[in-house]
Amino acid sequence: MLAGFGDDARTARVISAVQQDGTLWAGGTTWRGRAYLRISVSNATTTEEDVDRSAATIARLAAEV
Repeated sequence: MLAGFGDDARTARVISAVQQDGTLWAGGTTWRGRAYLRISVSNATTTEEDVDRSAATIARLAAEV
């Protein structure tokens, strides 16, 4: 899943904040010339609670940058 946060500079700040926070790992990518946060759940032990906590963290950090 890809998520953008307005312009590329803001998306880069969100990616950095997510990585520094440590709640989850998500990396950045470029698609069609635009920056995005790349989210992938690939661990079989990931729970719905983990996903909810991660989504809440991304939303909180995006609002703060």
